Amino acid sequence: MAEQYFTENPTTAHAEQQVNYHLQGISLNLTTDAGVFSKNRVDYGSGVLIEQMLGQEPAAGKILDLGCGYGPIGLFAAKKWPDRQVDMVDVNERALALAKRNAAANGVKNVQIFASDRYEQVAASDYAMIVTNPPIRAGKSIWSAMIEQAPQHLTAGGLLLVVIQKKQGEPSARKLMKAKFGNCEILTRDKGYYILKSVKN
Repeated sequence: MAEQYFTENPTTAHAEQQVNYHLQGISLNLTTDAGVFSKNRVDYGSGVLIEQMLGQEPAAGKILDLGCGYGPIGLFAAKKWPDRQVDMVDVNERALALAKRNAAANGVKNVQIFASDRYEQVAASDYAMIVTNPPIRAGKSIWSAMIEQAPQHLTAGGLLLVVIQKKQGEPSARKLMKAKFGNCEILTRDKGYYILKSVKN
């Protein structure tokens, strides 16, 4: 069976390549590799999420990129808000190593990048914003937990932003976010990708 991008230690042969991504005046030069999510380009859904994220005005505090892969979402957040700490977590050790290299290569210092299965190693409960392109192929129980446990890691007024395709469970995700937060807004729809936003009251 082929390895999935949420494998902890991919053994797929390395095939590094460079991906350049530019949005709203921010540019990143990213190294990707086999065995990580969307190795050939920044995933379209991630791009839509980044665009919506950059338009937010989160309360004071840290930001969490949950399931960061090789780092595009978290590194854009760190570039946008250089006075904030951005925590970036993933289960994939190869992706985490790339995220660290990409942070260094792009001169991003306000990040902490570490391994965590969902929130397992995330101690903070005062994030101003959590952003995630959840690993849909890992199964509904995995991505549902990423939504369900978000409120306990957010400060009052904190935001959760999720990108998910309608065909991959957007109605379920929206229902779950409304149940957990009491609110859920569709920020945009783009080529089947929905950006969902909930606020912790």
